[in-house]
Amino acid sequence: MSLSLDQVQRIAELARIELAPGEAERTRGQLNGIFTLIEEMQAANTAGVEPMAHAQDVAQRLREDRVAEGDRHADFQKIAPEVEAGLYLVPKVIE
Repeated sequence: MSLSLDQVQRIAELARIELAPGEAERTRGQLNGIFTLIEEMQAANTAGVEPMAHAQDVAQRLREDRVAEGDRHADFQKIAPEVEAGLYLVPKVIE
């Protein structure tokens, strides 16, 4: 796929990008280079290649999910400005 100069200017207009006259031709060359690269990549035979989520086959090391501190809910409730039935009361912000 190759873009014309009019198409590049239309894309720039839609993207709200101001291109100087010389910039439009340079941008056209860059975009056409990108499209050429995409076409080359699409031409590669990928039959039998399984999709992967990461370039390296590694497993993420996860820590054990355990409680590190005791139940301090009551301690936090004591210092809260207002509490009712175990819930924190906050000022109404939306009417």
